[in-house]
Amino acid sequence: MNRTDQVDEKNCLVFLPILLNLPATIGQTTVKRIAAAIVLKPAYFLSAKLPGYVKRMVLFTALLLLFSAEILRAYFLMPFPGSQVSNTVSYAYWLDQSIVWIRILALVLACFALFAAFKNGRTWAKILLPLILVSYGVLFFAFNFRLQADKIFYPPVNKSFSFASDSDMDKSKLVIGVMIDGQAKAYPIQLIGYHHQVMDTVGKTPVMITYCTVCRSARVFSPMVNGKQETFRLVGMDHFNAIFEDATTKSWWQQATGRAIMGPLKGYVLKELPSSQMTMDVWLRQYPNSLVMKPDTTFMNNYFGLEDYDKGTMRSGLVRRDLASWQHNSWIVAVMATNSSKAYDWNELLQRKIIQDSLGRLPILLTIENDSASFHVYDRRVDDSTLSFQIAGNKDLLVDDETHSSWNMDGVCIHGLLIGKKLQPVQSYNEFWHTWQTFHKNAKILLVDRY
Repeated sequence: MNRTDQVDEKNCLVFLPILLNLPATIGQTTVKRIAAAIVLKPAYFLSAKLPGYVKRMVLFTALLLLFSAEILRAYFLMPFPGSQVSNTVSYAYWLDQSIVWIRILALVLACFALFAAFKNGRTWAKILLPLILVSYGVLFFAFNFRLQADKIFYPPVNKSFSFASDSDMDKSKLVIGVMIDGQAKAYPIQLIGYHHQVMDTVGKTPVMITYCTVCRSARVFSPMVNGKQETFRLVGMDHFNAIFEDATTKSWWQQATGRAIMGPLKGYVLKELPSSQMTMDVWLRQYPNSLVMKPDTTFMNNYFGLEDYDKGTMRSGLVRRDLASWQHNSWIVAVMATNSSKAYDWNELLQRKIIQDSLGRLPILLTIENDSASFHVYDRRVDDSTLSFQIAGNKDLLVDDETHSSWNMDGVCIHGLLIGKKLQPVQSYNEFWHTWQTFHKNAKILLVDRY
């Protein structure tokens, strides 16, 4: 070792604890030399001055870092076995934000090792190392261009709408309906279930229509963030729920809550806009002039794959409905009110047709139509009086006990003392029990005794 190398190594060892924020008494001499070389002199690290086993250890570490970073980045954000059951979103975010620097560090070390192998290594090393790097290239392509969420689920390319009379879509399909500024639009779940998000304008209001098929959760948000209309991309999922990343700050947003869970805007919550889920037929009964989102011909095969999604009969265990109550993928109707929420068993609602309850101080009515798919949740208060209801004989009318007036399923009184009055809808959702349970830790459930 010449004088210059001695000075360089000495300087490395003096400043290493500061650079790495480590105590001055770190490890043994060999560990110091390795770390110092990585920080200040990577070429020296893999020179002939270090023992062969050290070079091999560094090469192994670099390759392990290279491969594991790519694999874990995808694993934490996609529904691989065991990946969605722990709180790993912070690790996923760190990897996603640091992946470029991890690649640079690991590839520099691997390339130095490759150079050393071709210069002084054995024949097997000259063959094996290039094969390993080629394998990394294949893995890099697969995990970044095949297994990333935004490379699997794309936003619409040709977004268009038509009136119901011009649409040939099956009217029994479920839609997410939005009514703002006097304009009504319907977004078939079969379509937005593939896209996961659709940016649009209803009336003059920008909207972000979202749907997570693995949670069966629909949410409509305002995409306005700090006074600016933001754009989002799908990055993956956390606890099976979709995560979106905004283009400006790269913060991550939870679909089920609209809350930023990672990044500079952590804690910020998107404004949720009123929406309803029902069949297209029922939505058009309420809003006959509604526009309906048309399929984008670019993605017809993807839409076809969700043909049976509405009924929960698809083969995949991720989206197939559990027929028993209160199981992982059991269907519920969830209702939100100020500082409280409650979940109601879908099977119970199907059997009883009507459930009356109170959520905090809010008296509510849940009912389901004869199609066994379109449900409604209403505020039972009318003119400062709280009404109680019964299902009429034909099961598509309600009768209140107080005035014996008749009400249709749209919440409108059509006969009796209260004719013309309308029950106000309460924001509600149909989704899997595991989703509501995960993101509403204090959610209550309604258990009904049967005799």
